[in-house]
Amino acid sequence: MTVQEHISTGVPGKAARAVEVYDFSRPTTLARDHARVLELAFETFARQWGTQLTAQVRVISQVTCEQVVMSGYDEYAASLPATTTMVLCTVEGLEAQAVLQFPSAAALFWVAHMLGGTGLPAPPERPFTQIEQALVRRLMDDALEDLRYSLGALLTLPIAVGGIQYNSQFAQAAATSDLMIVASFIIRVGDKTTAATLALPAEALLPQLGEPGPPMSATPPVDLLRAQLGWVPVDVSLRLAHARVLPSAILALGVGDVLAIPHPTHRPLDLVVDGRTLARAAVGSTGSRLACIIIDTEEKTP
Repeated sequence: MTVQEHISTGVPGKAARAVEVYDFSRPTTLARDHARVLELAFETFARQWGTQLTAQVRVISQVTCEQVVMSGYDEYAASLPATTTMVLCTVEGLEAQAVLQFPSAAALFWVAHMLGGTGLPAPPERPFTQIEQALVRRLMDDALEDLRYSLGALLTLPIAVGGIQYNSQFAQAAATSDLMIVASFIIRVGDKTTAATLALPAEALLPQLGEPGPPMSATPPVDLLRAQLGWVPVDVSLRLAHARVLPSAILALGVGDVLAIPHPTHRPLDLVVDGRTLARAAVGSTGSRLACIIIDTEEKTP
């Protein structure tokens, strides 16, 4: 079932805002608690990958996880450059493959340093030679080892490097409607910075995440509500008995006038919260401040 809308902005000369088609049978958003668990796992992977690159490339490297989202494979592929490196990784038991994507020029820069070079001038975007491909596969094998360690119990299926593609539109790693968990990274090697992505089939991770939502507390909701209300501050006031006065008398009030209040001097004052009388209290003092002493109460807490 899908829903599609076209909303007019109502402003002359301004284009109408189109609302994307949403498939309720295949939601493409992560639950908040699922997203947080995955973000922590991919942040761990980023640190491990950065350490591994430093050891392999022999240049100080750092990998930072930017975001983790869930999207369809077609949407993910459309977001990639037309020419790029896509390392396809097989996931045992699944038809969909995982994808490690990064610019070919960045990988050639890494390879140049692995072979003792400087990576200058900047290499162009091109397919790898057999030697370069072997070195890149070695880097990816180590990256997948870090991924398995970082995801831990979230990734129970074996994963391994498969083929390498250079055209994002021709590399069919999954069906267009398959959902993917996509993590975006920033990789800094020396003074070179590049963007990379990792896409994993959602069906490989979601079963281990369980049902979204925090676990239900064993405490009855009424008790939780009462406990919470006990910490909400309220305004408390002491009130005299009401006096009925004509509007003409109020309008004629001036400085020095005396307004009689029908409150006997021996009667306690009303202790009021939000307009409701809860108790009776006598006026007293504590130190240099006025205070009240509770005489009796209107309501008893059950």
